[in-house]
Amino acid sequence: MHRDEPPGGARDDVEAVTHAVLTASRLLVAVSARSLAAVEDRVTLPQFRMLVVLSTRGATKLVTLADLLHVAPSTAMRMVDRLIAAGLADRQTNPANRRETLLRLTDEGRHTVEDVTARRRAEIAAIVERLAPRQRAALVGALTAFNEAGGEPPATEPQPYPLGWEVDDGP
Repeated sequence: MHRDEPPGGARDDVEAVTHAVLTASRLLVAVSARSLAAVEDRVTLPQFRMLVVLSTRGATKLVTLADLLHVAPSTAMRMVDRLIAAGLADRQTNPANRRETLLRLTDEGRHTVEDVTARRRAEIAAIVERLAPRQRAALVGALTAFNEAGGEPPATEPQPYPLGWEVDDGP
């Protein structure tokens, strides 16, 4: 241990925080899974990710969707075909370039994203309500610092939000 480290050491602090974040991430993954349960007969998680991209970006080219989701264009095309068959997305000609096709959400697709997001938000709010006011304030501070350290912009910024699914290889 370095002389200026507190008893227990900074490494122990990092390990304790890492453990707490991993535990919280399991909870958030479970909340996300439950929020998708109502639509899982129509939409897989990868397809829902595509719906989220379309809801934040608007009409988008297939190649761009594939890049954003880190899948092959052929995989993205199969996902799009399934979303179109389910009535959640459709194709439109790009008004700026009539040779291009854009993909966009239908009203039903937009409602699906909104419903899943509302269910997720409600469950998170129910968990937060079980915390004491002082714990809530501490959690806001801790999560804000964590998000800033990870490069995640505040949810209050205008959309589209980064999806957090990209790997940053660093500087």
